[in-house]
Amino acid sequence: MMTSTPPIKHFLQFSDFTRDEFEYVIKRAAIIKRKFKAYEVYHPLVDRTLVMVFEKSSTRTRLSFEAGMHQLGGAAIYLNTRDSQLGRGEPVEDAGQVMSRMCDIIMVRTFGQDIIERFAANSRVPVINGLTNEHHPCQVLADVFTYYEHRGSITGKTVAWIGDANNMLYSWLQAAEVFGFHLNVSTPKGYELDPSLVSTSRYTLFDNPSDACAGAHLVNTDVWTSMGYEKENAERLKAFDGFIVDEDKMARAASDALFMHCLPAHRGEEVSAGVIDGPQSVVWDEAENRLHVQKALIEYLLLGRIEDN
Repeated sequence: MMTSTPPIKHFLQFSDFTRDEFEYVIKRAAIIKRKFKAYEVYHPLVDRTLVMVFEKSSTRTRLSFEAGMHQLGGAAIYLNTRDSQLGRGEPVEDAGQVMSRMCDIIMVRTFGQDIIERFAANSRVPVINGLTNEHHPCQVLADVFTYYEHRGSITGKTVAWIGDANNMLYSWLQAAEVFGFHLNVSTPKGYELDPSLVSTSRYTLFDNPSDACAGAHLVNTDVWTSMGYEKENAERLKAFDGFIVDEDKMARAASDALFMHCLPAHRGEEVSAGVIDGPQSVVWDEAENRLHVQKALIEYLLLGRIEDN
């Protein structure tokens, strides 16, 4: 009698996990972070290998995944576009088949979401989205964890998004549906949300970015020109005039509001120095927490739920 193997679990967009799974991963991230801070050796992934495929360069994504895998006792292999041209040197489907036979888990940072979906469909091992044009689920998971650390549950809270409708916003919208919070969204004209890509009603659109910040418990922004859109920089600077998250906008948020930014930041463009370097900013914790949530994510995808304190 043949036994069917359970389907492989991937993390390609935020909605791939249930709230219960996220609550577990967040709990594990806190435990793993505590071990890290106490210099406690924790090597559950000895003899496991992570392959990282980068079609878009990154500082934080590479460092957090590579350091994280080493800290869990495993090995990490970095492939950049020169080493691996997904869909150009060979079909994406073939790359998924071959790479997944040589490692235990794969992180892909690429352009179109369709590329990672096709890759994962042909992979024998879990695939994690390190960023695509459409989604950035690991960053939003780190952001939600950071909010939990500082303020407790994000359920029922209001999160303001100030900036263009990019991969971060679409992942935030999925997170709002999973965790049950509300998004106040303010995007410049010409850079609006595409409603066909959204499957939640937990958001309100604001023409005025200052109004979107009113009463918010968390104010979030991102660079005005994301990777791949550099040619549009001059026209974006004009369109985004007035969208800087400054002290005046933060003053309209809740008195205990936090400020987050997934970095890299441009002080004086999307955020003032006074805000990002000020007392409400948690951007450095947020950046560090990529490491801890991704370690918890890798552990969960490879080992399932474990009981360990």
